[in-house]
Amino acid sequence: MRVFAQALDLVDDPARIEEYIRHHTAVWPEVTDGLRAIGIRGMRIWRGGTRLFMLVETDDDFDPARYQSYASNPRTQEWDALMRTFQRRTPFAREGEWWSPLEEIFDITAFPKSSATGTTAHAGGTR
Repeated sequence: MRVFAQALDLVDDPARIEEYIRHHTAVWPEVTDGLRAIGIRGMRIWRGGTRLFMLVETDDDFDPARYQSYASNPRTQEWDALMRTFQRRTPFAREGEWWSPLEEIFDITAFPKSSATGTTAHAGGTR
């Protein structure tokens, strides 16, 4: 499984944020079906204030270029256009990005658990 993490900001308007959330409690079937059809196994979005964090799970062989087939569907284009009315690019977005990719900097599974103490061993000692 591959995991992609991304961030996006919302327009700073509590009523618009609530409307955005309502839309996501009733996502159009064409959107979810389209995402599954291109190989997205899971997608979750969290919110902190006006910042959104999205985690996307795919198969190991997922090619992000597949997104173009999803994006070319008129109904998903309509959904994306509607969602963009609520969204703002993050200050750290690169040219041409809407959702900004996030760099993974920590993964606990990369550290073996010490069997003696139940703590995690790493190069700098045990913590």
